[in-house]
Amino acid sequence: MNAAADIRATAETARVLLDPARLRGPDTRVRSEPFAFLVAGDQLPAEAADALARDFPRYPSAGFFPHDPADCGPSVNRLVAELTAPAFGDAVGELLGVEGLGSKPSLVTLCRLLNLRHGTIHTDSRSKIVTALVYLNEDWPAISGGCLRFLHRIDDIDDLVVPEIRPLYGTLVAFRRADNSFHGHLPHEGERRVVQVAWLTSEDERLRKTRRGRLSRFFKRVFGGLDRRLGAGRDRNAAHRD
Repeated sequence: MNAAADIRATAETARVLLDPARLRGPDTRVRSEPFAFLVAGDQLPAEAADALARDFPRYPSAGFFPHDPADCGPSVNRLVAELTAPAFGDAVGELLGVEGLGSKPSLVTLCRLLNLRHGTIHTDSRSKIVTALVYLNEDWPAISGGCLRFLHRIDDIDDLVVPEIRPLYGTLVAFRRADNSFHGHLPHEGERRVVQVAWLTSEDERLRKTRRGRLSRFFKRVFGGLDRRLGAGRDRNAAHRD
């Protein structure tokens, strides 16, 4: 890296990307029923988009994988650090009715690619207290595939609580896990960049999920073609409980 590029990278990592106060902007939607969730747009500076796209990991396989700083460039690692900072977790928790969320163990996973099997309706596991996702796609086609849906039921992808959420750059969604926190999206295949953080019930759960995520990454690297074919014909209302 030459001196100019080194200075540019340092400036990018020094920039504040996520401001907890921005979560309380006038366009942020917060709901408590049928479960607690929020939808907030424009949470990232527009000028950081190029760096975040450049620094996002080039996973060859589809799915979510545990964050490894070695996979990412400086701006993505900065985003992860800010997303997992106690102040940001507490700000999300305050809006969703969870006290002291920022002190809970957190697990960050990143996704670059989706297969058609992804997005089936589920609630998230009981070990997750709150999940937040930050989308990094500069544009999105005029389709419903890949757009997050919060749902009233586990058996109907079209029974929406609010309009589906396009995974556009700077959009942040977060929800409190509950037995009825149904969510999913219609099938989509291709690139869909997102950073996800889950605040968990214990450090043991964080370690267990990290190990499982790394093992999943290995198997998907080896059997990625099979993984892609198995889910190609999934039903639009396919679901699993957690």
